[in-house]
Amino acid sequence: MKELVAYIANALVDNPDAVQVNEVVQDDMVVLELRVAKEDLGKVIGKQGRTARAIRAILSATAGKVNKRARLEILE
Repeated sequence: MKELVAYIANALVDNPDAVQVNEVVQDDMVVLELRVAKEDLGKVIGKQGRTARAIRAILSATAGKVNKRARLEILE
């Protein structure tokens, strides 16, 4: 799942070298923390959060296939 989020983020941003994805396991949930360059933050979030919502939907579907729960946090 970490690689999936990194792949999607790298495709969206202008500065793919600044993309960092950290995976934190909390109880039965996997929290993925996405960091991008400040100027690329809007591209990852999208208009009215649509892009971020779409990434979260893909992540949720992927996590469901392996019987896990996942959450995406986009950090500055």
